[in-house]
Amino acid sequence: LSLCALIGSWAQAQDTGAYPNRPIKLIVTVPPGGAADFIARLLASKLSTSIGQPVIVENKAGASGVVASDFVAKSAPDGYTLLQSSITTHGIGPHLMTKLPYDPMTSFTPITMLASLPLIMTINADIKAQTLPEFVTLAKQSPSKMAFASSGNGGAPHMAGELFTAATSTALIHAPYRGSGPAVADLVGGQVQVMFDGAPSLIPYITTGKIRALAAASPRRNPLLPNTPTFAELGYPSVNVALWYGLMAPAGTPPDIIARLNREVNQALKSSEIQERFASQGTEALGGTPEQAASYVRQELDRWGPVVKKAGIVPN
Repeated sequence: LSLCALIGSWAQAQDTGAYPNRPIKLIVTVPPGGAADFIARLLASKLSTSIGQPVIVENKAGASGVVASDFVAKSAPDGYTLLQSSITTHGIGPHLMTKLPYDPMTSFTPITMLASLPLIMTINADIKAQTLPEFVTLAKQSPSKMAFASSGNGGAPHMAGELFTAATSTALIHAPYRGSGPAVADLVGGQVQVMFDGAPSLIPYITTGKIRALAAASPRRNPLLPNTPTFAELGYPSVNVALWYGLMAPAGTPPDIIARLNREVNQALKSSEIQERFASQGTEALGGTPEQAASYVRQELDRWGPVVKKAGIVPN
């Protein structure tokens, strides 16, 4: 029996030491297409080459990321099932649910941050405002007569709108849609007047003059819109919102596996291929240590609780 135990222990050690020796699943919380899927697939392709095993993206959409997060939280902590976390799953979302089947902090082990996609405020081109101050004046003259679209209730674009109305003392009506596509379509058509979203969904309509960019909700000006000032420049530093994405493993994943994944992902994020592809979409590569990722997530959880409460959003 002691010999069998020794052999079993040796085999387990060999298996851990050879990580990874089979495909890795990267679970994404949204359907194919869009920024999250783009980031995951680009990263998966790069990692597959560097670690010598396929990294397979699996889309498990549903319940604002709860379906995917729960799946990963309950998976074996062996480094073969990873979660692409986000501001929805580990920032805003936990404050919108009365009871989650997992804990957003203790059920996961952060590996690193992946990317940040700052939001931009745009308005319909027919609105008689060329600058943010002009729009704020106009909105105050017509309280509750303008609506801001978002890609869904409780998402980052929704929260950006809530931060904006609080900072500017305006009364915009929230109009949630099922995704950015239909929301942008109605913004262009004039059914709604304002929208906060990432550059990829807005730039084509900004360049053709169908919508107008007023401000960037980021610490620095968006490289794709260098002439558009930030909210901070215009006196509203609290309107600082980005779609962010991270990488997590189930709690209990061995430290050596976390360290290997952190090293590989940080190396991938520094590659010219990912840097260039990200930049073309207005996305910033992040990276960093597991400890920095854990701190970032904790700050986001602490930040969004009061915003959700002040906005009067009732948890599901």
